[in-house]
Amino acid sequence: MPPLRLRELFDRAIAIGLENDPRGKETVVKDLEGKKKEYDSLKEDEREFFDPETLLNPYSDSRILNGTGDEEITSILIGIDMEVGEILLFDRLRERGVKVDLVVSHHPAGSAYAKLYDVMRMQSDILHAFGIPIGTAEDLMEGRIKEVERKLMPVNHTRSVDAARLLGIPFICLHTPADNMVATFLQKTFDEKKPYTVSDVMDILKAIPEYREAARNGAGPKVLVGSQKRKTGRVFVDMTGGTEGSKEIFESMTSSGISTLVAMHLGEEHRKEAEKNHLNVVIAGHISSDNLGLNLLFDELIRGADSPFAIQECSGFRRFSRLSDHT
Repeated sequence: MPPLRLRELFDRAIAIGLENDPRGKETVVKDLEGKKKEYDSLKEDEREFFDPETLLNPYSDSRILNGTGDEEITSILIGIDMEVGEILLFDRLRERGVKVDLVVSHHPAGSAYAKLYDVMRMQSDILHAFGIPIGTAEDLMEGRIKEVERKLMPVNHTRSVDAARLLGIPFICLHTPADNMVATFLQKTFDEKKPYTVSDVMDILKAIPEYREAARNGAGPKVLVGSQKRKTGRVFVDMTGGTEGSKEIFESMTSSGISTLVAMHLGEEHRKEAEKNHLNVVIAGHISSDNLGLNLLFDELIRGADSPFAIQECSGFRRFSRLSDHT
């Protein structure tokens, strides 16, 4: 069987993320068409600064950070945050004779981190699908997107990519594709199981291996706003689209009929606004949710691969397979 190449694995991950995008494939395709029109309208000297990857890949926070794409992949080192220390760990493992071909980070680095804010625009479409007027969602998100962009401007985002380049280590990040997996999986789970109280939401989460493992380590799901005795009402899973959205959106959420928010994390100002608007908020857990998304994504990658590959865990990642052979 032909060897698995880096570009093949990466492109397949993007395609899986697209298939599980909470906005729906049609919306994503329209956004890609918009990028093509934007590119076609540019003058020749402006195209130097246009990222051609955006014509096929709708997720600005997921990129091949180092490598030609033609590398053969048989073993992958996966972690939540793969920074300079983890790049050196990869090199040390290689020195000790451990077979590893590729570093996969969940959280973005390099240009993917610099452009993290751009993927936040998808949150408007997700909110619109839950009944919030698209104009309201876009207007509220725009200020938050600019805020995140300003915060990222002074960041030294190339450190880990530079380390990988100097050591000749293939390196990719898969952020939104994995986050799409967990958001769609949990939303479908809650829609099907219809939890009656917030306590039921907690029970559903703790039955999932990634959250159960986190609970054992003191980092499990928690009720941030409300109480376990309160009725759940309509549940909205907010786990994709770069990072936290606008704190002003909670009033629109409750107006559209959402009663319970399940999120990876929520800042203090966001928590206060959610409380003011009488939302139940359950924090499933950041790293545990990232684990779930990555595990679901790699289940699909393994299932669809012509050639097998092994997975090494590090930097907060724990492999829980839902495949019959527990790969």
